[in-house]
Amino acid sequence: MDIVLALPDDWVWDSWVADDGERYHLFFLKAPRALRDPRLRHTAARIGHATSADLTHWHVHDDALGPAAGGWDDLALWTGSVARGDDGVWRLYYSGLSTSRGLGVNDQRIGMAESDDLFRWRRIGDAPLVAPDPRWYATLAQHPEASATWRDPFVFRDPAGDGWHMLITARASGAPRLRDGVLGHAWSGDMRVWEPRPPISEPGPGFGELEVSQVRIVGGRPLLVFTCHPNQQSAEQLSAFGGRFCTWTVAGESLAGPWDLQSARPFRGEPMLTAAPLVHRRDGTWALLGFRNLEPDTSGLEIVDPIPVAPGDGELIDLR
Repeated sequence: MDIVLALPDDWVWDSWVADDGERYHLFFLKAPRALRDPRLRHTAARIGHATSADLTHWHVHDDALGPAAGGWDDLALWTGSVARGDDGVWRLYYSGLSTSRGLGVNDQRIGMAESDDLFRWRRIGDAPLVAPDPRWYATLAQHPEASATWRDPFVFRDPAGDGWHMLITARASGAPRLRDGVLGHAWSGDMRVWEPRPPISEPGPGFGELEVSQVRIVGGRPLLVFTCHPNQQSAEQLSAFGGRFCTWTVAGESLAGPWDLQSARPFRGEPMLTAAPLVHRRDGTWALLGFRNLEPDTSGLEIVDPIPVAPGDGELIDLR
């Protein structure tokens, strides 16, 4: 598989795309290769930025956002999404880690920055946007030894025009491990003030996490795409499809859910493809980007060539 975005001095992994109508803007996590141990990248991550007219040839720009000294997100920044409001302002929703509570990667929270041009970003507020409600979601207070799993915000407009929805990587309160992954949910009327709501999927299927979730209308039908690494899947889930797969899809009736994870199907075209944004191309076709999670081998920490895909029966078909 060809590599379309590799940086000589940095590892590159999770990414997401914003389309301004002329160029695609790729936002991605990056950390210095000088760290040597790729496991250390998670507490050194910041958000890079590149643009392209064709999803293949990329021009790398200055970083979009980095940790804020003295802020609640002063350790590292993780995956998010970009959406444009009716006021024309672009909003970057991201995951942030803090040094203040000494919990490292377990202390996952969500923030926002705004931009008029997708290049220069200004943080909004000095506190996280929305926290997990313990009525529905596992929290650090309940499980101080483990991650609250509250990250990867994906924001989209309500299909009926009722504000905005945020999907969040979350775990259900009280559910057994590796069966507790759910689509966390928050709602906003103005893209700035968010209220937590119950998850829009049920725990139970063999997914411990639903990372970097996104929803799209593909072939006229709502489709959910998410990542779950095999290490976060139950033994039953791993055996059900005859292989180890990272990218999964679910067909549904509405972008706003609910989503039935029992119907999830793997993307077989590239089994280790991870954090794969599904992008609508100028010619009306679809493509997956992403990186190959080959850890501890670091050769996969680069963005791969776009994979052309088409909708199948609740899944994405590799057209290569």
